[in-house]
Amino acid sequence: MPYAFTLTTTIPASPQEIYDAWLDSVIHSQMTGGEASMSDEPGAEVSAWDGYISGRNLELVPGERIVQSWRTTQFTDEHDDSQIAVTLKAVDEGTLLTLEHTNVPDAQTSYEQSGWETHYFDPMRNYFANRKRPRRSAKRVARKTKAKGTRAGRTAGPAVRRAKPKRTRAATRAKVKRGASKARKAVGRKTPKRATAAKSTRPRAKKTRSKPARGRRR
Repeated sequence: MPYAFTLTTTIPASPQEIYDAWLDSVIHSQMTGGEASMSDEPGAEVSAWDGYISGRNLELVPGERIVQSWRTTQFTDEHDDSQIAVTLKAVDEGTLLTLEHTNVPDAQTSYEQSGWETHYFDPMRNYFANRKRPRRSAKRVARKTKAKGTRAGRTAGPAVRRAKPKRTRAATRAKVKRGASKARKAVGRKTPKRATAAKSTRPRAKKTRSKPARGRRR
């Protein structure tokens, strides 16, 4: 008598990332460790784990749900295909993956007990966790580089500002020297004028005219 079971796990990736990885032949192979042939087309045939699993896409909802027929090489001709439904829901830690496996042959309980955990859930967690580490490292490097650049900018900034007054003081000294030189030249030119002016300020002796004595007639 066929039976059904439900398993859940949390994967450190977004629902869309898991959806795309599951239906991509290359990534599915890398993720599980076994060769896979997958497709994102409804009705397409699929296989995984070096041909141990075969089936077909029955329903695909991007980023949310994958339904496939599923049978292994342990199924006999008397067994109908089983069916898996993978539901993806975003959570704080990544994605809550819910797997419903139905119409499983009653004697094949290993899928529920350890098969899915050993051959899918654990490899998937490791795959996405390891894939995300370089991204975080790159971000840290970018932040460190930016921080160094900021500190360098802060260090260089005052040096530039301190250099400017030096150039300004030098220019000021040169300007003062030029002004003093002009002043000395001006003083040299004006000195004779002041001497002349001093001479002109001396009082001149008044010429007196002799007046005829009174009482005398000419």
